[in-house]
Amino acid sequence: MVEDSPILDVTLSVEAPPIVEEAPMMEVTPCAEYPSAEAAISEDPPTANEAAFVADEAQVLESAPWADAPAMFLAPARLLLAPPRLQAPPSADAPVIQISQVISALSFALDLTEGQPMGHAARACMLGMRLAKALGMTETEQHDLYYALLLKDAGCSSNASKMFHILGTDEIAAKGATKTLDWRNVGWGQVRYVLEHARPGRPMTERLRTIFDIALHRKQQTEQLIQIRCERGAQIAWRIGLSSDTSNAIYSLDEHWDGGGYPDGLRGAQIPAMARILNLAQTLEVFYTAHGPKAAMRVARQQSRTWFDPEMVRAARSLAKKGELWRGLDTEDVLAQVVAMEPKEGATPSSVEANEATLDNICEAFAEVIDAKSHYTYSHSVGVAQAAVGIARTMGMDADTITMIRRAALLHDLGKLSVPNSILEKPGKLTQPEWERVRKHPYYTHEILRRITGFEELAEIAASHHEKLNGAGYYRNLTGAQLSRPARVLMVADMFDALVADRPYRAAMPLEKVFRILRNETPHALDVACFEALVYWVERNAQKQAG
Repeated sequence: MVEDSPILDVTLSVEAPPIVEEAPMMEVTPCAEYPSAEAAISEDPPTANEAAFVADEAQVLESAPWADAPAMFLAPARLLLAPPRLQAPPSADAPVIQISQVISALSFALDLTEGQPMGHAARACMLGMRLAKALGMTETEQHDLYYALLLKDAGCSSNASKMFHILGTDEIAAKGATKTLDWRNVGWGQVRYVLEHARPGRPMTERLRTIFDIALHRKQQTEQLIQIRCERGAQIAWRIGLSSDTSNAIYSLDEHWDGGGYPDGLRGAQIPAMARILNLAQTLEVFYTAHGPKAAMRVARQQSRTWFDPEMVRAARSLAKKGELWRGLDTEDVLAQVVAMEPKEGATPSSVEANEATLDNICEAFAEVIDAKSHYTYSHSVGVAQAAVGIARTMGMDADTITMIRRAALLHDLGKLSVPNSILEKPGKLTQPEWERVRKHPYYTHEILRRITGFEELAEIAASHHEKLNGAGYYRNLTGAQLSRPARVLMVADMFDALVADRPYRAAMPLEKVFRILRNETPHALDVACFEALVYWVERNAQKQAG
């Protein structure tokens, strides 16, 4: 029940690089090498060659005439520097951005990686906050609990690759299937789960080895998985600037009342009260969504004094009898409801503050969540943000625009949390259904970010990172006239960082080959001015490092 299945101990380490300051932005005069925005837009219809352009990066590499060209550079171009923050004051007419709305919306991305319907964490938050009020928690405690409920799954992307490698299957589907299983007690449900998810389609001998390994090491593997998940989730909350009580609640999410939980085997009142609410609230939500309110309450009663605090179960039963517990969970405006439930009074000075620095912290923290999903992307979002900021600064964009581009770059792959690692880490060619799932990830990015008031333009930029000027990109097949300059910056930055990084189907590429590939995509697919600004920025950084 609401636990991940056992996996092997292959720990991912995702540490945030330090923030560094860049030199003041240089002036760039439009010329042949750095043309104006108007000159860079190609309105001509694509040629036959251009129309044949394939958006998939792997296919581009396979068909490129320079694929076997000698490399001038022996090392990849990726720079491990975090993109700088620009401390520009917000515009007077800028919309007010609510931190509660930002985190509530971003929690939808965490639902994707856990195999849950979007809105799971928000609904669990509604249930948990109702329990907190019934139990008489203070406003400060409710404030800290509120964010713990929304971010309870912040560490879950860290185990995606591990789960894929032990099961050899779609780990998102496998995670979703574990939510209604009790892994502490082996029964037919657990046996059926393993039979369904242990390397389906592989030879029987390989499947049997996997099943035997799970049976032999189940307890140890589960403990290791939860330890990593809990530690990472607590770190993400701290990274955002939330209180230690919030972080501790997330860390102890999977502790059980009888001491049989993880990661520390805490028992009864040793478990933080907020963590006890998190565990009960998320279980109630999972069973409510899957089987209805009666099934949810039946599980709560059955696991009272084993998994759950009996006092909290009694509070949930009382609320359910009054018709208050499940109210509004089935409506389409769950996000608006959960934002309205944020406690407004009694917050301590250590609580999260609604300012530009907090927004940056949130974007950086979620970039870490995204990149933790696979070791192939362990610093991709930061790398894209760094390149995008470098391009934008070189082109002389204003500070507000650069800040928006940076945040869009950090969050552009939110939707990739919906793609299983069985696809992300596949060394061979994708099948058509697999490719369609990949193509949908910018859609999820847009669906999540557009829910945030004040993020409308940022959502458009972030969701356009795989578009092409000739309409050959995805997911909306936008053309040059529909793509803003910030979106064009992100398109170039994303492809650049992908090419200079290792991928399951190829090694990182040297700079010369990367630049040849990118140049070949201008002007029909990528913006010329953005590409030239990228080249200038990379060469300038290389000169700085050399001297």
